[in-house]
Amino acid sequence: RLVDKYCDVILVGDSLGMVMHGLETTVPVTLDMMILQGHAVMRGSSRALVVVDMPFGSYEASKEQAFMNAARIMKETGCGAIKVEGGRRLAETIAFLAERGVPVMGHIGMMPQKFLAEGKFRVYGKTSAEHALLIDSAKAIDLAGAEALAREAMAGVVRILLETVADGN
Repeated sequence: RLVDKYCDVILVGDSLGMVMHGLETTVPVTLDMMILQGHAVMRGSSRALVVVDMPFGSYEASKEQAFMNAARIMKETGCGAIKVEGGRRLAETIAFLAERGVPVMGHIGMMPQKFLAEGKFRVYGKTSAEHALLIDSAKAIDLAGAEALAREAMAGVVRILLETVADGN
């Protein structure tokens, strides 16, 4: 309720596991936790678009799994969109969701759900090779039908993404 009048988008992030529940990472966050918090945020929001994170393990197995869990989040919270972490590798899933009427926010750069695989949080886009991968992921997500893109911990890439969009690429 406090931020609704000041924000166009409110993200109910899986970081709530760390901030509210004292978890070490976002990985243990459950679908039920996200739905509970998403529903609470929706009760306090009358203007902003509320986007609810899909937690680790709720969309990676298959695009069908992603749809079932996204539909559950949207039905039980009333949110306007869901968010998934991943670039090019999730383009097919994002397209599947978008074709079925699920508004999707993509997420590139640092992806906290990959903490166990990476072992640390870090900044992405420090090299030209990483820039290219991030831009490729952003384009793939856009072409798949994502409505928005979250970018986290990306060094210098925002400027390059903006230039790429301005050039029509």
